[in-house]
Amino acid sequence: MSEKFNLDIIDKTFTSYKKGQLFDGVVVMKRTDGVIFNIGGKNDAFIPASDFEDFDAVKIGDRFSVVITKQKNEEGLIEASKSLADALKIANQNAQTLRLGSKFSFVPTSVGNGLLSKMGDYKIIIPFGEVSEHYVKDFHKFVGKQMEAVVTEIDKENKTIIGSVKLLQEQIRVAVEKNFWNSIFINKIVKGRVERIMPYGAFVSVDGFDCFLHISNIAYEKIDKVEEVLHVGDERQFKVIKVDRENKKVELSLKALLENPKITRVKELVVGQVYEGEVVKLLQFGAIVKVENGATGLLHISNCTENKTRKIYELVKVGDKVEVEVISKDEEQGRVSFKLKDLKD
Repeated sequence: MSEKFNLDIIDKTFTSYKKGQLFDGVVVMKRTDGVIFNIGGKNDAFIPASDFEDFDAVKIGDRFSVVITKQKNEEGLIEASKSLADALKIANQNAQTLRLGSKFSFVPTSVGNGLLSKMGDYKIIIPFGEVSEHYVKDFHKFVGKQMEAVVTEIDKENKTIIGSVKLLQEQIRVAVEKNFWNSIFINKIVKGRVERIMPYGAFVSVDGFDCFLHISNIAYEKIDKVEEVLHVGDERQFKVIKVDRENKKVELSLKALLENPKITRVKELVVGQVYEGEVVKLLQFGAIVKVENGATGLLHISNCTENKTRKIYELVKVGDKVEVEVISKDEEQGRVSFKLKDLKD
């Protein structure tokens, strides 16, 4: 006597469903909340309306691929996703176009014999030694973060991609340095970010390259600490004052972009105006006088007396208060010439 057909046994031998599997099928029913999708066997799958880009355009008889997301829902239906299947297909296509040296993006999902990830059906492995140019203490910190690498090995038969973040970092660094040295020159105004502060100056990143700023080139006034003017993270404009291509060194200046206070004080003076000042230094041919606003200038012996035989020390001494008239000034050089207010022998 022949056995009766057991549909459950037939269905089990026909196919099995696991989360993450890819199946082709057809829409057999459309509801307001989604569609019933036949993927073969006795059990149909349910695809929620939110999974479609344009649910209104979906109709009975549409055929496409889906990925199983849940074996059974409250209705006893398998749940599936068309959008995940579409993404999987694109990922596989992207993986198949990769060649040695190709750059690709990935998100590490775990740590095994390196950083592990997937691109469609392809397994991605970044060996520990290829994760970074720098020492890494904890590789788990990269899990879940977007990263980029280059392909160093690809096995299409076993669907495995070996990559290197370190090699990509080296390529980028070399490209950045090349571009930097092709564009840098003395007197160029650059934008930089203060990265590190030392007792004698600061290191400033300009287009990814470390440049040096000596403490003496920060301000015209003497400062004891860099932090009096700059802090880590500050972004400023600087002027390039030295380029050493052979040793790959660049020096910057902040004060070169600031107006010299000495020149500012000279600009404030008016030719023909009389100012009160103090003799601060004696020279063989005259004296240096400092006036009220801090500007200093030369009081030549010829502008002190009409008697050509007199010596400057016979007329004034350091500390004397005098009234002087500005007879000329050079704002570009910050120089001033004075004469005594009442010039007489």
